[in-house]
Amino acid sequence: MSEAPTNLKYAATHEWARLVSDDVIEVGITDYAQESLGDVVYIDLPGIGTAVSAAQECCAVESVKAATDIYAPLSGEIVAVNEQLDDNPELINQGPYGEGWMFRLRCSDVAELDTLLSSENYISTLSVQ
Repeated sequence: MSEAPTNLKYAATHEWARLVSDDVIEVGITDYAQESLGDVVYIDLPGIGTAVSAAQECCAVESVKAATDIYAPLSGEIVAVNEQLDDNPELINQGPYGEGWMFRLRCSDVAELDTLLSSENYISTLSVQ
């Protein structure tokens, strides 16, 4: 069974969000997503300063199995990216909720966080897939 920490919020598209300051969230993909992808070999990170809308494609991940788009869970501006992933994309597989984070987003409206799924609700969506 895939892990989904209870201190995070989740998008149905398998991204997680962690509030790291008043209006900044850290984003990555879930354990389920990285397991489904297999060994990650490349990530195309978004540019700092890029404005994104919730559910908008903002970067891509390539693995030995497939390439997939990653979506912004909330609207806002990209304020940081995990540059470690350029040389070590396998960090996504090794620690999707830790060193494998992808980008940080300054939220246009932090209240949007409440529209995302809880850990329990996210896990329940996996059982119907």
